[in-house]
Amino acid sequence: MKQLSNWGFNQASWKGEHGEYWVLVQGLLMLGYILLPVYRPDGLAIEPPLLYGVWGLSALLFGLASIFLIKGVMDLGANLTPLPYPKPDAQLVQTGIYQIVRHPLYTGVTLAAKAYAIGQLSLSHFAAMLVLFVFFNFKADREEQWLSQRFVDYPHYRQQVKKLIPWLF
Repeated sequence: MKQLSNWGFNQASWKGEHGEYWVLVQGLLMLGYILLPVYRPDGLAIEPPLLYGVWGLSALLFGLASIFLIKGVMDLGANLTPLPYPKPDAQLVQTGIYQIVRHPLYTGVTLAAKAYAIGQLSLSHFAAMLVLFVFFNFKADREEQWLSQRFVDYPHYRQQVKKLIPWLF
């Protein structure tokens, strides 16, 4: 319970003032992604050696997703919270992976979802990955409103570093 309070959850949390409902919806979307059945049309059946190339691409994307996730958590350090609202004692992190993308944890989850969809050749998981991406884009927008209110440097940082896809978006 102490960890939850360290992250910013409290008795009044479910008023939604710190983005608690964003976290709830995110959890439901990720659970839905995990439970989603694989839908692979017959036309997408790929035989070796091309299948090995697809699996290699999937593994590469999983590795890249792991880098974004692990480095994002490490670089955030004590600032880490599942809530989009910054912790009271938070510092603006602009170093490490945060020099490449403003929301590396969202990028990492989306990349891992894409890797699984490609590895399984699953159209249902690819569609769900797009839903996750759109959700994270909206969640990041809300988070950035709070970050801009808290940190005077955030608007400048926002102009310098892309939101979810390094150097693109």
